[in-house]
Amino acid sequence: MFSLFRENLRIAFDSIKSQLLRTILTVFIIAIGITALVGILSLVKALENTISSDFASMGSNTFNLQRYEFTSRRSDEKQVINPVIGYRQVKEFTEQYNYPTARTAISFQGTRSAEVKYENEKTDPEASVVGVNENFLNNSGLKLEKGRNFTSFDINNNTRVCVLGSDFYKNIFKDDNPIGKTISIRGTKFNVIGMLEEKGATFGNNQDLRVLIPIQVARTMFTQPNINYNVSVMVEDAELLDSAEEEAILTFRNIRGLTPLEENNFGIGRSDDLINQIGEITGVLSVAAWVISIITIFGSCIALMNIMLVSVTERTREIGVRKALGAKKSTIAAQFLYEAIIVGQLGGLTGIVLGISIGALIASVADFVFTTPWGAIIAATIITFVIAIISGLFPAIKAAKLDPVESLRYE
Repeated sequence: MFSLFRENLRIAFDSIKSQLLRTILTVFIIAIGITALVGILSLVKALENTISSDFASMGSNTFNLQRYEFTSRRSDEKQVINPVIGYRQVKEFTEQYNYPTARTAISFQGTRSAEVKYENEKTDPEASVVGVNENFLNNSGLKLEKGRNFTSFDINNNTRVCVLGSDFYKNIFKDDNPIGKTISIRGTKFNVIGMLEEKGATFGNNQDLRVLIPIQVARTMFTQPNINYNVSVMVEDAELLDSAEEEAILTFRNIRGLTPLEENNFGIGRSDDLINQIGEITGVLSVAAWVISIITIFGSCIALMNIMLVSVTERTREIGVRKALGAKKSTIAAQFLYEAIIVGQLGGLTGIVLGISIGALIASVADFVFTTPWGAIIAATIITFVIAIISGLFPAIKAAKLDPVESLRYE
């Protein structure tokens, strides 16, 4: 049995090599569909990993007060412009919102193009400066590699201290311990009290090249109009999140001066809600990838069946000789079926390699978190096997049913 199987494989490989150009074209036709499937699913998974890891670090017991809701807007929907969340409002919120176990963090983006100096070293003007209070690190899921966090004393007394992203360690400090060193931003000196763990970049935004400073100090340095502040609330018990959120909405509505009949002119964002919405978007992209791939794979199936039918026609006399020598119908059918499976698997393997390579390359350029798409690889392997069976079955049956006498007469 094993010797017969090995002989059929040898015949299949010999046939493939004898029609090398036609086989290569068929392999690449199959590979196109598999490349589209694996490549798009790889990118979708990398995008989902990147965004989910960023929001998941916030924790499941955190929510944000923000200017707008994080929802998709229909083109026919009237656009509502919400007012910015100003400093007076966030200050009032921190004073009035006293939910048990809740910690409120406030922050704002001072600039995205600061030049940070240390002795004779300086960064390119691409570092961002963020004004924060003492709860910002905990509520944002940020961890310290070295040093300490801000204290309420640092924030309330406008102490000129800062926490740096991990890129500064190799950038301007040249792997020297930055704790206790003094840096300069726009002529203002800051004592370094902490350094964050590496976070990486998201959509080209480097999370490790930023400086966190006390929010009041930041307000004196960056005085541009209409600054929008961010508010983040964390509760210790996730079961209290809904009630904490309801009280936060009520408190902020009063601060905004909204009547009971008016809708909120601000948004509420929770990390788990954002992740679910991201999942819905990536789910649509995955369906689109399957639709595109199935259309292409259907064409591949027709191409493979065509080459197998041509192969049967060209080898009609050979089939007659083998039948005359005692070959069974099942043996003849198996020879052609093995040939179709080999061509299909070669196309699938080529498509998987190309799809992963393209996905990894684009993910690297876009700073996505790429992981090997095992689900797409398994699906591609199964699909190519099914294609080979479907495409090779009819030609194999046709070859097995050929009359040996008529086949020997074929020229």
